[in-house]
Amino acid sequence: MYLPDSSRYKELPYARCGSSGLRLPRISLGLWQNFGGSAPFEGAREMVLRSFDHGITHFDLANNYGPPPGSAEENFGRILAADLAAYRDELVISTKAGYLMWDGPYGEWGSRKYVLASLDQSLRRMGLEYVDIFYSHRYDPNTPLEETMGALDTAVRSGRALYVGISSYGPEKTRAAAAILRDLKTPFIIHQPSYSMLNRWIEGELLDVLKEEGLGCIAFSPLAQGLLTAKYLKGVPSGSRAAENGSFQKRLVNEKNLESVRALDRIAQQRGQSLAQMAIAWVLRKPEVTSALIGASRWTQIAECLGALKNLKFSDDELAQIDRHALDGGLNIWSESSAHG
Repeated sequence: MYLPDSSRYKELPYARCGSSGLRLPRISLGLWQNFGGSAPFEGAREMVLRSFDHGITHFDLANNYGPPPGSAEENFGRILAADLAAYRDELVISTKAGYLMWDGPYGEWGSRKYVLASLDQSLRRMGLEYVDIFYSHRYDPNTPLEETMGALDTAVRSGRALYVGISSYGPEKTRAAAAILRDLKTPFIIHQPSYSMLNRWIEGELLDVLKEEGLGCIAFSPLAQGLLTAKYLKGVPSGSRAAENGSFQKRLVNEKNLESVRALDRIAQQRGQSLAQMAIAWVLRKPEVTSALIGASRWTQIAECLGALKNLKFSDDELAQIDRHALDGGLNIWSESSAHG
């Protein structure tokens, strides 16, 4: 029988999500990869439970996480039922709808029919009555924004979600979504964009919008899908995500990006951190960023990431050094959604 560590809330800091009352851990665990049906279940279970033991209360999913799609929610549901059911009120569980889940015209994007059907399916897979945060996973240029946001509002009013958010929306559509949801009095509290030292698209206008609208920001892929770790310093190792050439394409491990990574690694060593730890600390330096959303394939990677919280301060000189090498690496594979505004 699983019993969580009694000291789990003593070390990990939490931050208020925008102007809402919800606080999130500065580091959250995403179940995008390595938690689905193709991954060893016991490894996924260990990562979830040990994360909770260390104060990570926020677990981020989506309908299509796996692989195969839906299987990460199913596995997380198994862990919830067997180990975490008694601690449901200590958890923040999020899921999303937007990407392809089933055949036909109603299986993706942002229609009311798809969004609410997807949420119902996600709740069944996880064995939940509600999720804490429900996201529109990407902007749909062919569906009125009022329709997609109205579906999020229905999710809350029907008791299937406590809060709502959006992911990968650009600044213009974020502001428009906020206006619609404000009129509906929907608890819209968070935006989830990709953000890292090699993918800085949110700096400037989007972060300004989030600050003005009182929205929290949870940054996904702060490690650039592993590129900002020691993994790729000497090329592409077999079994890595880049070697599989899936969501992280091998072409991104090019000499330009590796030159940046090597230079950033030297700065991290000067700070007494691993590259991954500095990359997370750097993302969290922005006051608008509530939490860094990490992925992992084993517990030791999560433990390393938690070590970033031991040194979150940067001198002006360090930031200037980082800026010289933190250059766009073509890593925003979600740019089609954010490009619509």
